[in-house]
Amino acid sequence: MSKPRVLLADDHTLVLEGFKKLLEEHSQVVGTVGDGRSLLEAAKRLRPDIVVLDISMPKLNGLDAARRLRKIVPQARLIFVTVHADSDYVNQAFQAGASGYLLKRSAGSELLQAVQAVASGNYYITSLIAKDLVQSTLTGTAPSMTDPNRLTMRQREILQLVAEGLTLKEIASTLGLSPKTVEYHKSKLMEQLSLHTTAELTKFALTHGLTSAPE
Repeated sequence: MSKPRVLLADDHTLVLEGFKKLLEEHSQVVGTVGDGRSLLEAAKRLRPDIVVLDISMPKLNGLDAARRLRKIVPQARLIFVTVHADSDYVNQAFQAGASGYLLKRSAGSELLQAVQAVASGNYYITSLIAKDLVQSTLTGTAPSMTDPNRLTMRQREILQLVAEGLTLKEIASTLGLSPKTVEYHKSKLMEQLSLHTTAELTKFALTHGLTSAPE
């Protein structure tokens, strides 16, 4: 059996280097990237079998990147490695197309196992969150009006870029839109989420893992 082609995405260089060392003996690591938009470009070019990605990444978060990867490289299997242990994130990840989910604190002992499981066509969820996930599935609470999953993909993109400090003009350039269209989406976002300032939008994006706090 040939080694699976793995693409790694995380905005921390040390994490990428660590993952690469963990996997290189049993996998072919075809590339590493540091943000969600670079991930989409690399996936299109490299056609990986497996993508290992974080949720909180600049320019395009991992959840939205995963939704796009399903169209760009539908054959690729996705494994999230993240600090987010909340069952809401786990559910969102699998809804976005994940085949695996583990926490960074256990990646040293679980990442290779997860890649091997996913490469064989199975799913992998770290035991650290499996109990909470089952519990949340059984209780099944309805999503609130401020659930980021209720936002359109375009709204989520603009929300993340606003939170990362880009101007309307810069967002328009990044997304290929007019500044007026970006301004319209931003105002609709604020209305829909009952938020009134850019600072509140930023806090919402950080709270829901749509972007990461600057270091």
